[in-house]
Formats: sequence, C-alpha cells, structure tokens
Amino acid sequence: MVVFKCHRGIGPKVEGEALVADDDFSARYDLDRIKGVFSRPQHKLAGQSYKDKILVLNTSKGGVASAWMLHEMKSRGMAPMAILFNTANTILAQGAALADMTMCDRFEDGDVTKLIKTGDRLVVDPAEGAVTVVSSNGE
Repeated sequence: MVVFKCHRGIGPKVEGEALVADDDFSARYDLDRIKGVFSRPQHKLAGQSYKDKILVLNTSKGGVASAWMLHEMKSRGMAPMAILFNTANTILAQGAALADMTMCDRFEDGDVTKLIKTGDRLVVDPAEGAVTVVSSNGE
C-alpha cells in the first residue's frame, strides 16, 4: 500500500476504482450527465464512464454551472464517487460540498495524474488528507 498526502478535502471517506487522465475537468462541457460518460471528443477520457469512479484529473474548470451540476448528478445517482485534482477551484469545491461528493487536491508527492493509474483501487480519506492505493491497476 502507498499513501499520498494531500490538502484536507471535502466529503465522506470512500473506496473505489480510479479513472485517470492528465486533462482538466468541466462538469458542464466534458460530460454527458444523462449517460454517465465523458462526451467531449477532445477529452482524454472521451467515451469512458465516470459513474462510481474516483476521477483523477489535473484541474477543475468552470464556474457556478459546473458546481451545481455535481449536485444534480449526485441526486440522480449518475456521479463519480470522488474527484482528485492537482488543483481545484473554489467554486467546484463548493459544488462538491453541496453534493456531499468527496474531493481532494494539492498532493505533496507531485502530479496526482502521474502518481495514480487507471484501475488502481483507492481509499480517499478527505478528513485525513490522504489517498491510499490499496491495490495497483486492479491487481
């Protein structure tokens, strides 16, 4: 097991599978919130399902619309389990808090999109500011 320290985050402690891309994130422009997939063709995760995944991305984009969309997605059961960023903007952090969605950022060990791989099983503990890789690449 490997533990990565980050800034204390938002939301409950969760465990799940990582979906990783060195790309940015906008709930408004990158997602098909009905189908639960990344829909912007230029996004590195285009066509992949984000539902119940722990997204690991570079930074958050967008404003109020992206923030309330997190709440809307969570209310319909069509949301990621958690989102980890290198840096998150304050508006998206407010949206995560409203949605009771787990979110952390600012990792001490470097670029989180390089530290964690798609398929890794993670435990995200926002209160502790820690993300534990409990198994690597689904092994």
